[in-house]
Formats: sequence, structure tokens, C-alpha cells
Amino acid sequence: MIEHKLLQVARGQELDRPPVWMMRQAGRYMKVYRDLRQKHPSFRERSENAEIAVEISLQPFHAFKPDGVIMFSDILTPLPGIGIPFDIVESKGPVFEVPIRTQEQIDALTPLEPEVSLPFIRQILTTLRKEVDNQATVLGFVGAPWTLAAYAIEGKSSKDYAIIKKMAYYQPAMLHQFLGKLASAIATYACYQIDCGAQVLQLFDSWAGQLSPEDFKKFALPYIQQVVKHIKKIHPSTPIILYIKNSGGLLELMGQSGVDIVSVDWTVDMAVARQRLGANIGVQGNIDPCILFGPQDLIRERIIDTVRKAGKNRHIFNLGHGVLQNTPEENVGFFFETVKGLNYSSIDFN
Repeated sequence: MIEHKLLQVARGQELDRPPVWMMRQAGRYMKVYRDLRQKHPSFRERSENAEIAVEISLQPFHAFKPDGVIMFSDILTPLPGIGIPFDIVESKGPVFEVPIRTQEQIDALTPLEPEVSLPFIRQILTTLRKEVDNQATVLGFVGAPWTLAAYAIEGKSSKDYAIIKKMAYYQPAMLHQFLGKLASAIATYACYQIDCGAQVLQLFDSWAGQLSPEDFKKFALPYIQQVVKHIKKIHPSTPIILYIKNSGGLLELMGQSGVDIVSVDWTVDMAVARQRLGANIGVQGNIDPCILFGPQDLIRERIIDTVRKAGKNRHIFNLGHGVLQNTPEENVGFFFETVKGLNYSSIDFN
């Protein structure tokens, strides 16, 4: 079977154009999603009911035919399976009634058994592979240890992450133990997704950009490396993408994580990112999501500029973060049509 473009490029093959998908690809910018959300207002239901999650995952595939289809889920999904319950409240985000703050809570955590606690993941991914039928690459994703720890310790989203940082400075041994347990669970979960059909895996360390480079080296990078090493031992041919929001100060360290591709946000010039990461690592990104609110001439101009700066090799086209609510659907369609209509031979790379 011929591999689809995104998987080919993620594995280092050179093609005639970059493959393209969008982070937060399914969601609130689509009317069909908003209509479905009226019938199923609970996010947990939408993401953990396999039939609904598959329908949502396929909505942008049917509408725009991206090169990648990512399963509709959440980075926090595996946490109840190790003993950390949470809920997602509409317009407020994740809420943990009992945040992780003590040694006793960490000691009580259990190893993840995904077949027991996450059986819907197998159904979602196997169904997506069947429905997509090699017309696109199916992506799975997991959250990285620092980011999951930040949610669980803060108890919700945060602007300054003061609680987890205080733990890092005053109780580092306890935090390291927690991060290690999370890394083990995430690695197990990532391999389970690949076993179930994910062809590429994206690792989100969304809040690691809140760390100084020194603290990133202590509290984030070693645990990303632990997860990546475990995945590569079991699934050496599965490409891994790493995304960190506000990662401009961390690119070189991200390159040390062991991943195949670094997803670059829009605050870094793509040519600069290429130079800083070196030739051995692929790149993904990095259009500012707000560009999709602009005129289509500007969208096309920015797309071509990004492709020119990324070069012809190992570049997956994407936004620099997730597509925003209220983004015009016609501009999303134009975005995909433009990238899929490109050919490297028609672009001046000089």
C-alpha cells in the first residue's frame, strides 16, 4: 500500500508539495460541529463516545480533504485511568475538583491500562483508518508530562502556573516523581494509539513555553525524552511531532527531544527555525491562525512565503497554533486548496 503524503514526508521522503492539516482541525469554527454540540453539550461525551468522536474527526475531512486526519479527543483523556478525575466545563475548560498537591496523592496513582480505561480510543482510531481509507494520514496525539502535571496541580488552566512552579522550586523530588509517573502513562497511551491505528503521533507540551530554558531542561525535556524513547523502542518507524506554544526560546532544546518533527509557532520566522533546528529535524507550521481572518490574497501570500522559508524537505504545512473560533469556513477551505495546489517547481526558493 502506498503511504499517504503526510506520512511520507514525516518519514523524510521528498514530494512535490508539503502535506497540510490544521491543529484543532475539528471544532467550533465549523457550523456542523456547533450543531452537533447542541445535541451533545458535554465535551467528555463528544470525545469519549466513539461514534460521536469519529463523526467530529471526519467533519473537516469531508469538508476540506486535508492530508492529515487527527482524532477528536483531549490531552487529559488518560488521566482518570491513573486515578486523576477531571471534568471539562464549557467556556471554562478543564476542572480538577481535587488538584494533585501531596505525596500521598502521587503515591496512590496507578499504572495506565488503556484497554480497560480507554477502550473507546481503539474504536475511534480503527474506524478512522477504515473511513479515511488511505486518502489521508491518521494522527493520534498525547499531552506531555509537564503540561498534564500543570493542569492536574493547578486544578484548571492558569496564566502564571505559580502553583506547579512553586512545587518545582520547593518540592522538586515530589514533582519529579509525579512527572515520571505521568511519562510512563503517556508512553503507554501513545503506543496504544499506534497499536490502534495512529500513523503519526503529535506530542503537545502546550504549557512548557511558560518555562525558562533552565527549568525546561529540568522539568520538561527529560520526560519528553522518556516518552519518545519508549515509543521509538516499540514503534521505531512511527514519526513523532512535538508542539510547544511560545517555544521561540526553546527550539534547540526541542530538537534534543528525539522527535522527528518540531512544530513551530508563528512567533518564530520559519527560515530562522530551520537554521536553529538543523537539517536532521523536520518542521511543521507555522501560519498565524489570525491570518485566516484576512483577505485570501494575503492568506496565499503568507502560505507561499512560509513554504519558501521551510524549503522542499520534511515540511508539514500547518498553523502555528489551533484554528480559532469564528474563523470563516471559506478561508479554511481556501487555505487547504492553496497548499494542495502548490508545486515546489513553481516556487522561487532563492
